[in-house]
Amino acid sequence: MPDSLYRSLVWLDHRLAVLFSVGLPLVLLLWAALRRERALVRLLGIYWKVASLLLITVLLLTDRRPAGLVVAVIAQLLLVVSLWFWVDLNEELADLPPWRPLPLTVRIWRWAITFWAPLGALFSATALGCMDAARLASPRCAVWIQAPAELHRHVAAVFGFVFGGQWTPAVAAFVGYLALVAYAVGLLQWLLVRLPRQGRVAGEF
Repeated sequence: MPDSLYRSLVWLDHRLAVLFSVGLPLVLLLWAALRRERALVRLLGIYWKVASLLLITVLLLTDRRPAGLVVAVIAQLLLVVSLWFWVDLNEELADLPPWRPLPLTVRIWRWAITFWAPLGALFSATALGCMDAARLASPRCAVWIQAPAELHRHVAAVFGFVFGGQWTPAVAAFVGYLALVAYAVGLLQWLLVRLPRQGRVAGEF
């Protein structure tokens, strides 16, 4: 595949991620909260807990840490799991009137994520060959770093203006690794304690 086409596909993947993984679920969460739809608020709340792994990915890639490439693949697959795993929430969503705008929009978004996220994970897996530090500097691999670096530039400017400090790539990566450890501990705690006890019931998760 030509490098120019590959670069275009990477940026398209980033834009779709912002739309489907961040923008729409944030709007839906606010909408569900205003409508006091408890089932939808719980579903989207769980989604955002899982989707925090995307932020960790950005923090790691900001400092060109290869681990971010692996986390990016895992994060997109976990998004789909978070939306369909819960039996009680699936039943509550199925009981909502299908013609109402909010439940209908959530259903459409959920199916969109179901189809897009695995494709995004498969495409992100093409970057796993860039985990070697030398290859990560190549033009084909560097394109995966450009979007996180651009976002970091804006965040650093805001951070410096508000707090008067420096938000460097090294600091971002350090925070990313701390968050990744906390995420892994929380996931293991859920897998070993909550899942055997509650099964696929979301409860108060």
